[in-house]
Amino acid sequence: MELMMYPFLTMNDHTEIVYSHLLDGGRVKIYVEKPDEYDGFHHAVCFLPGCRWEDIVGFSDAEIQEYQKVIESSAEQIMHLAASSKG
Repeated sequence: MELMMYPFLTMNDHTEIVYSHLLDGGRVKIYVEKPDEYDGFHHAVCFLPGCRWEDIVGFSDAEIQEYQKVIESSAEQIMHLAASSKG
């Protein structure tokens, strides 16, 4: 099955945060992507619950910490949206 991603948030710096439908085991994949004039795009993957990060390319630790704050503060809403999304 193809993984569908749904828009959640576009930040002032053009960072996009999208989420998947509810995956096996009750997890949700969060994808963070930001355009960069030199590298093309920076990106990272986070899984809820638990904010487990992987595949981080181009983002600093400080940037990931800021995105984690946003995701953690919205985790309940994202999980609810993911559960109601068609996957």
